[in-house]
Amino acid sequence: MTGINLLGATGSVGRQAIEVIQAHPGHFRLSAMSVGKNIPLARKIIEACQPKVVSVQRKEDCERLKSEYGHRIKFYYGEEGLAEVAAFSEGEIFLNGISGAVGIVPTIRAIEAGKRVALANKETLVTAGHIVMKKAEERRVPIIPVDSEHSAIFQALQGERRKNIEKIILTASGGSFRDKKREELADVTVEDALKHPNWSMGAKITVDSATMMNKGMEVIEARWLFDLPYDKIAVLLHRESTVHSMVQFHDGSIIAQLGTPDMRIPIQYALTYPDRLPLQAERLDLAKLGVLHFSEMDFDRFRCLRMAYEAGRTGGTMPAVLNAANEEAVHSFLEGKIPFLAIEEWVERAMEQHEPIPDPTLEAVLEADKETRALVRSFLKN
Repeated sequence: MTGINLLGATGSVGRQAIEVIQAHPGHFRLSAMSVGKNIPLARKIIEACQPKVVSVQRKEDCERLKSEYGHRIKFYYGEEGLAEVAAFSEGEIFLNGISGAVGIVPTIRAIEAGKRVALANKETLVTAGHIVMKKAEERRVPIIPVDSEHSAIFQALQGERRKNIEKIILTASGGSFRDKKREELADVTVEDALKHPNWSMGAKITVDSATMMNKGMEVIEARWLFDLPYDKIAVLLHRESTVHSMVQFHDGSIIAQLGTPDMRIPIQYALTYPDRLPLQAERLDLAKLGVLHFSEMDFDRFRCLRMAYEAGRTGGTMPAVLNAANEEAVHSFLEGKIPFLAIEEWVERAMEQHEPIPDPTLEAVLEADKETRALVRSFLKN
């Protein structure tokens, strides 16, 4: 059996990964996991999957679980705990399903430990792609994308030569407000933002989908995953979320990957690659669906997507600033402290005030992240 070291077991990706693991008891086992503050769900997973290492967010939860489960499980907490889960020796695959820049260091630890990386944490490549991909290449560690869009491209490229790629096309649902004009967004609520038309995801990524920052980060990820310049990475609005992404080759051919909007499919593929296992999931019925819609992206309507391209092309520490500013702004929006449109305004202000460092070290990336968060928090006071 293949051992899985899973970050974010109680989150959206993590819960679906647990479903995949439990659906194939002869193929996978949960070796180690991290959780946040959802201790009741963590207990259920511990009882069902019996991991040997568990990390939680808070020290008090760590001590409580230690007293409950004795010495048969090793418990950790905080960022050190994430790294322990990532590098745990009995797991062959590291699945990073947490959100935020806190996922960068554990990914590096997993690569250094020789784990195959199944990556759902966008921030790892957005902020430190130049470091992570170089280290993965040096250690000959494969990085398999879990995001449905990048998984689609990864699958479409199987058996193909990279030199023949004309461009890759990421599809975007448009998020909760895709049918609204900019002037209609001033008074939208958190509840409105969290009503995604197609996917069931966590709160932060759902808001990112509404601003299109999520797609912008996927553009930067794609640059690192597939080693392509930004002018070969396009985005199309696709309402149905049926074509998850596609590759256009220089002979005019396009290869696309289609499916229902079910994250278990790309999660399982990342765990089984290059093989596939059966999955009890809804099958795509094209006859029933009937029509697929595509349209060009409006970069004036979706300013966060434009800013992501700008940050990616600038490079250096600018993508880290983009991500950190967005995380802080989205957090403030979810807490009801700022209006929806202030998210993009705060990100733009942070980028304008940053002097990017070219080819930064990991320390420089993390420092840019820290300084940007402090800056954006100060916006609340002004």
